Amino acid sequence: MTDRATGGTANSATHGPETNGQNAPHQEPETGDRTADATTGTGAHDRSGTRTGTSTTARRGQRLGPRPLPAHLAAAIWTWTSSQAALPAWRNGWLPWKDPANADPTTTPAAGSSRAERRESLRREIASADLERFAAALQRETTRRHLDLLRGIQAYRAHPYTRALNDPPALWQEGTTRLLDYGQCPEATDPNGPPLLVVPSLINRAYILDLKPELSLLRHLAALGFRPMLVDWDRPGPQERGFSLTDYIAGRLERALDAACTAAGQAMPAVGYCMGGLLALALAERRRRDVSALALLATPWDFHADPEDHAGSAAGQATQARVAATGAQALEPAMQTLGYLPVDALQTLFQGLDPLTGVRKFLTFARLDPDSRRAETFVALEDWLNDGVPLPAAVARECLYGWYGRNDTARGRWRIAGRPVDPARVTQPTLCLLPAQDRIVPPASAAALGAALPNAEVQRPALGHIGMVVSSKAKTEAWRPLADWLGRMGA
Repeated sequence: MTDRATGGTANSATHGPETNGQNAPHQEPETGDRTADATTGTGAHDRSGTRTGTSTTARRGQRLGPRPLPAHLAAAIWTWTSSQAALPAWRNGWLPWKDPANADPTTTPAAGSSRAERRESLRREIASADLERFAAALQRETTRRHLDLLRGIQAYRAHPYTRALNDPPALWQEGTTRLLDYGQCPEATDPNGPPLLVVPSLINRAYILDLKPELSLLRHLAALGFRPMLVDWDRPGPQERGFSLTDYIAGRLERALDAACTAAGQAMPAVGYCMGGLLALALAERRRRDVSALALLATPWDFHADPEDHAGSAAGQATQARVAATGAQALEPAMQTLGYLPVDALQTLFQGLDPLTGVRKFLTFARLDPDSRRAETFVALEDWLNDGVPLPAAVARECLYGWYGRNDTARGRWRIAGRPVDPARVTQPTLCLLPAQDRIVPPASAAALGAALPNAEVQRPALGHIGMVVSSKAKTEAWRPLADWLGRMGA
């Protein structure tokens, strides 16, 4: 295994601590809303398989996010109002002080002193202040933050942006899953170029890889002469509601690969993003002749790995993973009744690991010029995050109890069609892109997979989880290295 570092700075619009497939807000399921014939691409699409609409947001006419809104508002209200209630105890030193997560150790008071000394200095400063005036100032700040948050949410909901990209034609369809041929998109330079099978997460919509014309990994690769074929899982319909990961990988994904190989007349690399990387890994092990190489983007493996020393590292990953798995048990009655894990329930589960993530994002958005490109990109990302899909109950259990709770992947206990998924048996050339500032999949988790693969090259772009596919730096720090590597693989 070789390990290469790539430079650059992270930029995920204004999304700071990012959210994605594993902790993103979503839409409620609409099972049966598009149960097209497996070969014709009919339903809410034309006969070619091209989706004729633009986005869920555009169709419904208004935004419901950020979802789940009650959880975001409750986190803000509880945190800020509790500061007022705790002021007397803080002032007298009865409650322990903690440095803010974004604290700058070089700032006053007592720059250069120990953290304990700085906290004590701050406590004395507050204790010496006029309590009535200080309490009034705290009340004003609490009110200001509440108003800023509401202004940010209102600005997002009122923003005129709608995603206007049409999907390329579908080569194949089964149930609600389509195989989209980006060799046929307007940006493509060679419709019969080197083929790629692109596998996204089951949790979030696939169009994060095709968000906007200037922020589309798939159209970028097509413009370079590749022929990306995207597996668009869409919402689980009546067929998929009872699916397990074996059904998705050994069934649906393998048949999508068959269709891609038939269309291209050859084997091809598979490119997997986030959870999709785990699906692609299992596929590559099962179909060595048809998957010639493997590119894994921000793909987790060891869910209990100790975090590496990197910016934005989330300490206690194993604890957080187990907390998520434990919290999921409270949702078991809903999964048994509905047959799926509702998207708002999934988002609430992961939002609890960092309750103020959404609050911080919308406080930042409130300060942006709504006509700026940065604001538009923020809205595009939030629309994607709010346009999620539910998880079939069996898949949710495998992911939350198996991956997060028991760490089945790293312990060799994750099975597809009865056989353990073993990276050591994936002998194809593999590229692991580990974004160094990933707060969704800690680099230590993804690095464990790179170490377990016998023929892997590891690169560490200085980007975040979403930033590696949608940011101003993505093209130079992630897309170009990926395209260069695919070119070297003969794709």
